[in-house]
Amino acid sequence: MRAPIGHFDNARPAPACLDERTAPVADAVRHWRGGVPAEHIVYVDTDPEWADTATFVEHYGQDLLERSANCVVVAGKRGAESTLAACVVLPTTRVDVNGAVRRRLGARKASFASMDTATGETGMEYGGITPLGLPEGWPVLVDAVVVDLPYVLVGSGRRRGKLLVPGKAFAELPGAVVLEGLGLR
Repeated sequence: MRAPIGHFDNARPAPACLDERTAPVADAVRHWRGGVPAEHIVYVDTDPEWADTATFVEHYGQDLLERSANCVVVAGKRGAESTLAACVVLPTTRVDVNGAVRRRLGARKASFASMDTATGETGMEYGGITPLGLPEGWPVLVDAVVVDLPYVLVGSGRRRGKLLVPGKAFAELPGAVVLEGLGLR
């Protein structure tokens, strides 16, 4: 199979390689109910040494920078109550944590979750967190720019490998909220 974006030696439909995903991601693909068929979600094998965005695009091509998205875990707090959420934005932007995220979560304060919290709560590896397979009930805040892309490269739950997902599929994720301006330039 040829990857819909990028130049990868090994591309396969995600449902064909569930045993290579973390349990939450494999379950999300296995039970996918979106309008985009699960077979349109593609897994590409990549070197875990190049999982971070800057080194990834340096090795696999600068053209992927505008076709990729980062998924970061944030924590919103109001009094003693804390809410975890995921934010999906282009890597060329930064998440509007103190504006859009804080308002959407109804929090007094919002910040990036610690690495231990992000990995512990998602069951995914740091550097590979993806919006597919997040814990039930989590808000998934998606920048509208991401949804408009034909395909988006995101983490696969592990540092090894990435998923290529049709942009409109992000709007169909459980808990998804598409927001204009979530990613600031």
